[in-house]
Amino acid sequence: MSKAEREREANIARNRALLEQLELKQAVQDLGFPAKPKTSTKAKPVQPAKRVKKEKSEAEAPRRQSARLRNVIDPSESPLKKRKREAEMEEQRAKEAEERIEAEERARIAKRPRHDELDLKALLDDEDLDVVASFSSELQSIAQNSRPINVPEDSDIFVYEDDKEDDRAIADLRKKLKGLKIVSRAKVTQDRVYSAAYHPEPTKDLIFFGDKHGQLGVWDARATKEEGDDNDDAEAEDNQEGGKYWRLQVHWPATSKSSISCIKFDPLDSHTVYTTSYDCTVRALAFETGVSREIFSSDDILLCSMDPVPTGNELWISDASGGLTHLDLREGKPRWYQVSDQKIGCVSVNPTRPNFLLTASNSRSLKIWDVRKLGKIKSKASSTASTSTDVTPTIDFDSDAVAEFLGSTNGASCLRGEWRHDKSVSSAYWDPRGRSIVSTSYDDKIRLWDYPSSVFETSKPFPSLRPFQQIRHNCQTGKWLTILRAQWSPNPDVYPHFTIGDMDHSLDIFSGKGELITKLSDRSKITAVQAVTCSHPSIVERVASGNASGRCVLWAPEYLEY
Repeated sequence: MSKAEREREANIARNRALLEQLELKQAVQDLGFPAKPKTSTKAKPVQPAKRVKKEKSEAEAPRRQSARLRNVIDPSESPLKKRKREAEMEEQRAKEAEERIEAEERARIAKRPRHDELDLKALLDDEDLDVVASFSSELQSIAQNSRPINVPEDSDIFVYEDDKEDDRAIADLRKKLKGLKIVSRAKVTQDRVYSAAYHPEPTKDLIFFGDKHGQLGVWDARATKEEGDDNDDAEAEDNQEGGKYWRLQVHWPATSKSSISCIKFDPLDSHTVYTTSYDCTVRALAFETGVSREIFSSDDILLCSMDPVPTGNELWISDASGGLTHLDLREGKPRWYQVSDQKIGCVSVNPTRPNFLLTASNSRSLKIWDVRKLGKIKSKASSTASTSTDVTPTIDFDSDAVAEFLGSTNGASCLRGEWRHDKSVSSAYWDPRGRSIVSTSYDDKIRLWDYPSSVFETSKPFPSLRPFQQIRHNCQTGKWLTILRAQWSPNPDVYPHFTIGDMDHSLDIFSGKGELITKLSDRSKITAVQAVTCSHPSIVERVASGNASGRCVLWAPEYLEY
């Protein structure tokens, strides 16, 4: 623009501002002044709080420098001094080489998985002592009250003979859930969210998220802001983080080799959180002591999922080699059974009948096992022969031993049922009553099963494993999103329902009958797929979700009451 054109534009802007100050909006329109540009309504991601990180002093490997640059060579030196100088230089080079090798070895050791016990100071390595102290007090305050998992006494609860009763129960549930709003947002983890679990504490919303690089984010989603965090700008405040969170580097190294695949709480007191990771370990973080310890490790076999037995002290762990590990924390060696020729991505223990186990595999099969029979396998059993002290010794039963047992008289009722999907089964879970099953698959279908109590009371195979409902749902997450899994609400006191992320950036809630209850979405605040979901174990109107960037959302009534 020329100088005259720039002056003309400036005059137009001044005149428009003057007329608007005089409230002559119609005159502005009549004179043909261009309107003000409209502000963009595109959703903005929540802005993480700025934290000042303490600088780390990293020891650098010694650098070599020529003698000429160090000015140690005298052109007129004698042969004797030259030989002495060269001997000293050779000794110095050998010393530097030794220091360099030691530094490289320390770096290699630092990248290996950590198998020792870790306190909060080690887990919160980038934080100062005040942050460590505040988180320690937070965990200890939670540990004051025991919150065991609530298991229904009657597995036939919410089973009605009249469909109208189901309709009324679903309508009541829809009334409670359809009004949920985004009440808090935060970037809880630094990388993609892989897993999540809602702590049963009813007086606060405490949610645990596991990410791609072995980080466990603990989010107190409704914690009050600290002093000095107030912002007068309503729009800026709306884009700020809510609550408080802490990031614990539970699994190491901080790479994709340490992704946290599953998070579970101790079913008896919820004072311990278990995490499985792709670093081939299972760790337990105790709230009372703030110490994370390793309770299981495998030899280069990725651990995909786990589920504790409701009576406590026992875990079932699935892995990428098609194996199931039974870990009893009170006994010695765990027992490993190879029950599939492909990865078992999900394992679920029946909460009311713990001897019934559910597995979902890449072999396209969903299977129901009676694990009381697995304990009777005796042939072809062998202990792991690994010499590594970091690997937990196990009693192994390979696929041949399992197949032979299933074909015998003793193993006839071990595999109680099987259903083949069109593609890999990404997840399958029992509901809190222990009678319904929901599965997700890459064939873009959610399937539902429901079984009466009578089929569990006999040793015969299930009469039919055909799902009573199939729901079309896009599960093609691709490479950069976490797999979508349908997660039951763990609350046994309400009508069974489950949550699952949707590729259209919403969070879908379905009833146990397969009816869509509501789609939670907010285009002004969410522009990413809410791939990972979880629900509060005792409060109906609480749902949390996380996406591929580590940003997490709490859905709840706009005005919360505890």
